Amino acid sequence: MATQTQPRAGARIPLSRDRVLRAAVGVADEGGVESLTMRHLAEVLGVEAMSLYYHVANKDDVLDGIVDVVAEEINDAVSQIVVPSKGADWKKAVRERILSARHVLLRHPWAPGVLETRTNMSSAVVRYYDGLLGLLRDGGFSYDVAHHALHALGSRALGFTQELFDPDDNDAGDEAATAMLEQMADELPYLIGMMREVAHVDPDSTLGWCDDQVEFEFGLDLILDGLDRLRATS
Repeated sequence: MATQTQPRAGARIPLSRDRVLRAAVGVADEGGVESLTMRHLAEVLGVEAMSLYYHVANKDDVLDGIVDVVAEEINDAVSQIVVPSKGADWKKAVRERILSARHVLLRHPWAPGVLETRTNMSSAVVRYYDGLLGLLRDGGFSYDVAHHALHALGSRALGFTQELFDPDDNDAGDEAATAMLEQMADELPYLIGMMREVAHVDPDSTLGWCDDQVEFEFGLDLILDGLDRLRATS
C-alpha cells in the first residue's frame, strides 16, 4: 500500500498569492489596516519583502486582494443560508443574507473602510450582489424596482453603513469628536441633546461611529418594510 509523504519538520510552506493575502487579512485584523505594510507583511510571513512582489504587485493590489478574501468569506457564509425566498418570504431571506454578511464584517472591522476606497471591481462582491438581486426577483420585484432597492440599501446591502461623520477609529478619535461638539453646545442644541440621551453601549457590534447593530437593523428594517409595501402595490 502506498504511503503518503509527510512534509519534513521545519519545511517552509511555499509562498503563494492566497497565502500572502490571508496573512494580510490577519495583519489587518490584529492591528487595523494602517498596520498593513509590505515590510510588516513580509515579517509575518518570514520572507524578504521583495519576495512578496512575485505574488502581489503593490500595496493597492494587496488591498484589492483582501477585499476579495473577505467577500469570498461572505459568499461562503450566505451560501449556507437555506430559507424560502419566493413571494412574501423575500424580506426574511434578504434580511438574513445581509445580517450574515455583517457578521463576517464584524470579524474584520477594517473591511468597510477598505471597501469604500476600492476602484477595481471585485468579482466576489459582484457575485454577492447577483445573489441578492436573485432574492429580490424571487420576491416579485421587477428589475427596475430591484435597481431602486439596491440604491436604497446602499452599503447596507453588504452589512455596514457609511458614516456621515467619521472620526478616527479609536477611543481618542471618538473623544475628540465628542469634545468638539460639546464646545459648540450653544450652536448645536439638538445634536448635543441627542448625543447626551443616546449612547451606543455594545462595542462588539460596531462598524463605525454610529454603526452599531441596533442602528443597523433599524435602518435595514425601515428600508425592507418600505420595499415590501412597494412590492405589494406594484
